[in-house]
Amino acid sequence: MPKEKENPETMGCPVARFFTEMEKAYGKKSTFFTHLHQSRIELLKAIRSLVDDRIGELEKKKEGGRKKATKIEVE
Repeated sequence: MPKEKENPETMGCPVARFFTEMEKAYGKKSTFFTHLHQSRIELLKAIRSLVDDRIGELEKKKEGGRKKATKIEVE
């Protein structure tokens, strides 16, 4: 029994399908796609700032090293 071919359009993400249909209808030069492109850049910059902050925290921990025990006299 031969396998039926899966239609990529029916198996795809509904959001991706929406953007594909928008591109077909209005073209890539639409202001919609200009704004969408800018939002992708902003999202990547936001992620980069989170990664940079985490790297900074890890570097601080490494520089500080391990705290040494303090000797306390007990009576």
